[in-house]
Amino acid sequence: MALDLPYAHGAPIASGRIRAQPEDFVVREYLGFEATGEGEHLLLTVRKRGANSKWVARQIASRAGVRAREVGLSGLKDRHAVTEQAFTVPALKTEPAEWLGFSGEGFEVIAAARQRRKLRRGAHKANDFEIVVRDIDADRGHLQKRLAEISRQGVPNYFGEQRFGRDDGNLAVAEAWLCHGISPVDRDARSFAISAARSALFNAVLSQRVSDRSWNRLIPGDVVNLDGTGSVFVCELPDTSLDARCVELDVHPTGPLCGVGESRMSGVARDVEEQALAPWQGWQEGLMRINVEQSRRALRVAVTNLSSEHEGSTLTLRFRLTRGAYATVVLREIVEVGAREAIGGD
Repeated sequence: MALDLPYAHGAPIASGRIRAQPEDFVVREYLGFEATGEGEHLLLTVRKRGANSKWVARQIASRAGVRAREVGLSGLKDRHAVTEQAFTVPALKTEPAEWLGFSGEGFEVIAAARQRRKLRRGAHKANDFEIVVRDIDADRGHLQKRLAEISRQGVPNYFGEQRFGRDDGNLAVAEAWLCHGISPVDRDARSFAISAARSALFNAVLSQRVSDRSWNRLIPGDVVNLDGTGSVFVCELPDTSLDARCVELDVHPTGPLCGVGESRMSGVARDVEEQALAPWQGWQEGLMRINVEQSRRALRVAVTNLSSEHEGSTLTLRFRLTRGAYATVVLREIVEVGAREAIGGD
C-alpha cells in the first residue's frame, strides 16, 4: 500500500546506482532567512557525514552545558549522506567565533551567528539536493525530455520509504496499535507509527489521483494548497484562473493526513478520496480513537532549480524541494535503482 506507487511521468527511462559513498547524496537546508545577528541564541550551520541529527544536537547541548531540548533544529536529515543543517543553542556566555570548528565524530560547525529565537521544527523553507547516479544507462535525449517534464509539472508528493521504517516496521507497529489495540510503550515508537500510518493513507489517495491523472490538476471539491505554505482553501468548482495557477505550480490539490475532524473535501474530490481510503477504515478509526488531528498535504511538489550533468557513466542531479518532500519521489521518475535505496530530506 505504502510503496507500490504508480508513476506520473511513465516508468524510469534510465538505470543506475546511488549511494556508492555518502558524498553521492548531499542535502543543504535552505532556511529562507538570515540570522538576526543579535539575540540570546546562536544559529549554527553544521556539516555532517554519517551522523544522526538528534545525536549531533546532544553533542551541541553537552558542549554548551544545556539540556538537549534547549537545542533547536528545523528538520531531521538523512544519516547516510553529507548534509548541512541549522541548529540553535542558547548563547549563554559564548560568542559565535568560539563555535567555529567545533566538531565530533561525523560533524563540524562551519558557521555561527547570533539569533533572537530558538529554531523550531519545520522552520526551514526547503532543501537543496545534489545526487550522483553512477553506472548510468540512459538515452541522453530521453533523459533531458523527462527532466524538462518534471520541471514543468512537478512530481507526486509521495512519502518516501524511510517514513515507514526498516522493512516497513513502523507500519507493522501501526497495524498492531490502530487495529488491535497493542500500543507501543516507547514514545518515539508511537510517534513513528502515527506518522507511518498517516503517510501510507496519504500515499493511497495520491496513488489513486496519479492513476486517474488528476494529481496535477484541480477537480470539483478539492481542498487547495498554496505552494510552499501551509495555507489551504476549498475549491468547489475550478475556474479558468485557478486552473492556470495550478498549471503554473502556484497551487496544488491536497490529500489527507487522516485523523479527527470533518473533511473539507466535497463533490467529486471527496468521492475519490473516500474510495481510496475505504479499504483502510480500521486505520482511520484507530487514528481518530487516539485523537490525532487531521490536516492536509499537497499532492504535488514543484521541483525547482533542476539541473543535470551527464559525464560518461555518471549523472549528477541538482534540485530544490519544499520542506517535507522526498528526493526519492523525483529520482524514481527518472532512474531505476536498487530496491530500498531511500533518499529524503525533512
